[in-house]
This record gives sequence, structure tokens and C-alpha cells, in this order.
Amino acid sequence: MEGVTDYPMRTLLTELGGFQCCVSEFIRVNQDTVPEKVFYRMIPELRTQGKTASGCPVIVQILGGDPDRMAESAATAVRLGALGIDINFGCPAPTVNRHDGGAVLLKSPQRVYDIVKAVRERVSPDISVSAKMRLGWENIHEIFKNAESATLAGANWLTIHARTRAQGYAPPVHWEILGEVQKSVPLPIVANGDIRTLEDFKECRKLSQCEHFMIGRGALAEPSLAQLVLRELKGSSTSEDTILPFKNSKERWRPLFERFIQVAEPQALSPLYTTKRIKQWLNLAERCHSISWSEPIKRAKNLEEIWSCF
Repeated sequence: MEGVTDYPMRTLLTELGGFQCCVSEFIRVNQDTVPEKVFYRMIPELRTQGKTASGCPVIVQILGGDPDRMAESAATAVRLGALGIDINFGCPAPTVNRHDGGAVLLKSPQRVYDIVKAVRERVSPDISVSAKMRLGWENIHEIFKNAESATLAGANWLTIHARTRAQGYAPPVHWEILGEVQKSVPLPIVANGDIRTLEDFKECRKLSQCEHFMIGRGALAEPSLAQLVLRELKGSSTSEDTILPFKNSKERWRPLFERFIQVAEPQALSPLYTTKRIKQWLNLAERCHSISWSEPIKRAKNLEEIWSCF
């Protein structure tokens, strides 16, 4: 989630709990390998043993189509402290795909194999190498060949967004096919796509038969979601009152904004960076839930105007 799951957001969400690991925004590998300064800028956690302030491991995600440059960039990330490397074969953005990155690589299972194998061979065996992919470019059944290619190349697990690139984010999400993929390869499959509520998670778990799950937009819209999911996975007897579904009130959101600003402002790339990020966050949350009080904040021009809305 480029420009969304950045350092401040990773810090905040992992502090809230429920996550066993998180994945960085993708880092593009273009004509040159990624320099150290780019890794440090985008993943400051590399300076703290590859973990967030709350101790959650951060997996470094890279995106590109050249096996050698991808492998060299992965090696640089590991040398700087990355605890794992994830390869992006899932991004559906047209600009990314035109530049030989993301989901366009799913058109060629051989290229998926070549990239995963190059990265796997370049980094230490104790460093995980995983792949994030969609079901295919146009056909949901393309996933079987691509999953096999990544497996044979040495991937440790696969995260699968249960849509094709052609679908983008349009319905339906094909959770049921993930169970078939799980039977076809001897790797853990991480289910992804449209897990926005606890009810969504339960349905995804039922249809996919998966044991591992990735949530992104759902966690932004309902910040307690990861905790609720983890409790379900563990079959915990914790009281229902201990972890409550997030209520979209100003009172619940304000401390989150305060903490986000505290982390984001020292990292701000421009004077209005944090203001724009908060407004972006609310826009994403509104795609999942109704937030009746958000309009004045979305019109705010700076942090002072945001606070005046409370």
C-alpha cells in the first residue's frame, strides 16, 4: 500500500497490537539497485533491528522485473537489517505494470520463478523470502502455475490477494480458490483481500481454509481489527469486553491522530505532509465505514484546522 502503510502508520498500528509482522510499502527496483539511503528513508526500522517500536518485525517489500537487480537490492536490505524479503507480484497500478513491475509479471510464470530464485539464492537461508501476488492477470486459474513457480524457486510463503489484476478492487473476491491453492503447493498461504470486519475474516477463513491472513485497508478503517482477528485465530477465552470493535467516534479517533502526528511530524517530507496523510486515512476509512463527522476535517488546510474540528 504505497504511501499508506509508511513508517508512522506501521508504528501506530503495531502499537495497537494484533499484528505478528508487517510489510513495508513496496520499494521500486528500476535501472539501478536500490541504494542504502532509500531503504533507510522508507524503512527507518532497519536502524532498530528491523522492528517497529513495539517490536513487530517489518518485512521489506521490493518490486521490479530484473532478477539480478532485485536480488542485489534484496541483499542490500538484508545487510542493513531486513528480517525478510517480500516480492511484489500483485500491484495492479497501470503505471507500475507499464514499467515491468507488480501484477504484469503474472503473465509469465517463468519470470516469477526467475525473480524469486535469484532473490532466494542471494540472501541467507535464515532470511524469509515470500511473494505477494494476485490470482492472475485476467484468469483466476493462473494462480496455480504462478504459485508453483514461486514454490519451486524457494519461496517460504505466498500472500494472495484473491482477485485478478483485471478486477482491480472490484467484486467479487474469490476467497474459495485459496483453499485449492493451499492444497496444490506445500507452502503457507496468506489470504488477502476485502477483510474489512471480523465478519469478513470469519467468512474468508471459512471459504479459504487458510490459517494466515493479511489485512490492510481494513486495519486502517477499524484499528482494532487485527486484535479481533488474532483472538479468533487463537480461540482465546478473553472477555468480549476486553477488545471491542472500533467505534467511529471523534473520541476514539482523536488519540490515534495525536499519536500519528507525534510519529509523523519528525519524518514529514513537507509542511502539509501530516495533514494530507490524516485526510487520506479518513478517506480510506470511509470506503469501509460511514464516518459522519469527517467532512470538516477533509476540508482542513493544516493541523490547527484539524484540531479545531474536535
